[in-house]
Amino acid sequence: MSPLEYFGVDALVDEDSLALRDAVRTFVDKRVRPHVALWYEEGRLPARELARELGELGVLGMHLEGYGCAGTSALAYGLACFELEAGDSGLRSLVSVQGSLAMYAIWKWGSDEQKQQWLPGMAAGATIGCFGLTEPDFGSDPGGMRTRARRDGDDWILDGTKMWITNGSIADVAVVWAQTDEGVRGFVVPAGTPGFTAPEIPRKLSLRASVTSELVLDGVRLPADAMLPRAKGLSGPLSCLNEARFGIVFGALGAAYDCLTTTIDYANSRLIFDKPLSAYQATQLKLADMTLELGKGMLLALRIAQLKDAGTLDHRQISLGKLNSTREAIAIARECRTILGAAGITLDYPVLRHASNLESVLTYEGTSEVHQLIIGQTVTGQAAFR
Repeated sequence: MSPLEYFGVDALVDEDSLALRDAVRTFVDKRVRPHVALWYEEGRLPARELARELGELGVLGMHLEGYGCAGTSALAYGLACFELEAGDSGLRSLVSVQGSLAMYAIWKWGSDEQKQQWLPGMAAGATIGCFGLTEPDFGSDPGGMRTRARRDGDDWILDGTKMWITNGSIADVAVVWAQTDEGVRGFVVPAGTPGFTAPEIPRKLSLRASVTSELVLDGVRLPADAMLPRAKGLSGPLSCLNEARFGIVFGALGAAYDCLTTTIDYANSRLIFDKPLSAYQATQLKLADMTLELGKGMLLALRIAQLKDAGTLDHRQISLGKLNSTREAIAIARECRTILGAAGITLDYPVLRHASNLESVLTYEGTSEVHQLIIGQTVTGQAAFR
């Protein structure tokens, strides 16, 4: 019996969502698993090629309505993220940044013209987007960003630097957030605009099968209609982060599931003193605890998806899922490595690759400490951020 089968998870999911999940699983099995260890080792991802294939599969911006987007449920999107990250966190990051950050920002806060210009191509994977919020000195405190947009006649001039930007150096368009005299505003910046560059960040030890970049804006001149008209203040970018965090709630569990099922198979086939490693009490205790935590995490994720589909999800509840899923997933990955022994440190098995990726997933879209403080403030009524 598989770990999630033990919890009867499929019985809680509608047939359409299960069918979509299975389609994404098949894509990952055929297109990603045979190659991802090499991509990780070489520090690359064929993102443009994969984006077009993912567009054909219908998962880019899949939870959005119109403009070529599939308009699926939040639950279906979550299950897709689970399967994508079971392949690799870099793959899920590509889809998450494209759909839940760049596309969602334009879909939610953009003008009709901006939506028509960008969203159909992004849904098809022909156009790749990125999302510029985090800066070298401002991650958990985005309100302190130094990127500035000032008016010059009818135009805007942007200056600043963004950091740790997934898809940055391959993006056709960037959604960039900047301080203005009117507060934080978002801007749609086409790649190739003079003054805009996106150097890739080298020497990563995590998310190696992913494109991670810096965005440099040096006197970037944009027309007035490049600004997202409906977003004013931090509520704009934070709403996008909540969309991305939702995907992580499921995605991190996908990485944990891949680690755990790999480890169960290994333990059943590895002989130690003439019997399977899985037949020892110490091994079964570890596997039982990991199965329990994975199942509990999945049940929480499903409940969060139900609330989101019902339109009653509070953004603070996403913190519960993001904190739990990432924290338990990385613990499962590390424990699985101990069962694999020396084999666990190689790319012949996905476990340490997932563990390394999860170090980033634990941090981005809000660190564990940030989500702990959000939960703490919710239950006590006391803010402890400062």
